[in-house]
Amino acid sequence: MTVKALTDLQGLKDKNVDELAQIGITSVPELAEAINDDAKVKEVIKALSGVGPKTVAAWKAALAEGDVAEAAPAEEKAAEVVEVSEQQYVVKAKPELDDETADALAKRAIISGRRPAFKRQEWFRYSKLGEMWRKPKGIHSKMRRHEKRRSPMVDIGFRGPAAARDLHPSGFEEVLVYNVDGLEGIDPKKQAVRIGGTVGTKKRMAIEDRADELGIRVLNRMV
Repeated sequence: MTVKALTDLQGLKDKNVDELAQIGITSVPELAEAINDDAKVKEVIKALSGVGPKTVAAWKAALAEGDVAEAAPAEEKAAEVVEVSEQQYVVKAKPELDDETADALAKRAIISGRRPAFKRQEWFRYSKLGEMWRKPKGIHSKMRRHEKRRSPMVDIGFRGPAAARDLHPSGFEEVLVYNVDGLEGIDPKKQAVRIGGTVGTKKRMAIEDRADELGIRVLNRMV
């Protein structure tokens, strides 16, 4: 497959194009060079919202197997910019993070990408058990004793960095709200709100409108 534009890559959306431009990547060849550099990959994952190590690895494989088209001429780039401006896309608000938290978020994304799937003991043998994790407690359990060729068990060593714990992938601290009054006291630089699932449409619209006035990001907007 020939990759002519950045959006031809699976999982790369228009908002990610703007985020890549902020770190100096505006074309497919530049992205291909960046994801082949171990130091640059970390910066790419940190800058892109909704993109993790698995997605970047898939891009790397796609660019390695397919042909990378040359960058578009200046006239075509200008036309593309005009088209984006017509859509009036607004970049979502991002938190103000210190270097320690930003590095922790990037490390957490990498750790999450290589973390194994923890499944219940003998999930493959009895369908009624399901795959949801349960700690094996039998005195003869081979999984509990960590014998070879057994599925991995949940362990503290698989956790992510403490600095990024309980944070949204964007870096915001989530605050659950159920009404407009819940928006009071929210710090838009560090916190974002998530509207409760039991809130009706009319009240959701009021919360979103008030959040826009206060400059607060809503993580689960209706549109």
